[in-house]
Amino acid sequence: MVVDSLADLLTQIRNANLIYKDSLEIPASKIKWAMTLLLKEEGFIKDCSLISDKVTGKNLINVVLKYGSGKRRVISGIRRISKPGCRVYSSLKELKQYRKGFGVTLLSTPKGILTDKSAYQQKVGGEVLCVVW
Repeated sequence: MVVDSLADLLTQIRNANLIYKDSLEIPASKIKWAMTLLLKEEGFIKDCSLISDKVTGKNLINVVLKYGSGKRRVISGIRRISKPGCRVYSSLKELKQYRKGFGVTLLSTPKGILTDKSAYQQKVGGEVLCVVW
């Protein structure tokens, strides 16, 4: 049983990216779906879709990874920031760009899962979930 499902999501994406896998399927949840949609909008993954497992009947998220020319990785790194044992929160004033604007921070805010840029535009802070660069 996975205790931290977000860390599991990030680890599966990281591992699939390292071995140049084209796609992967992960168990679905609302927060995982929101995070994969944001990664798609930011251009880190090619596509994501909800599918149903025919054997178990459970919903899965199919994530299609994105690579540049010559199989160059689009995701250089992905890291979980706030963990179940040590939550990390950021106010509007503490929001900062990661990797000089080349990375994206995903936050859980009262307005849903947002990137650092959209959280700054909507003037909200929240729990810092992960950083992708």
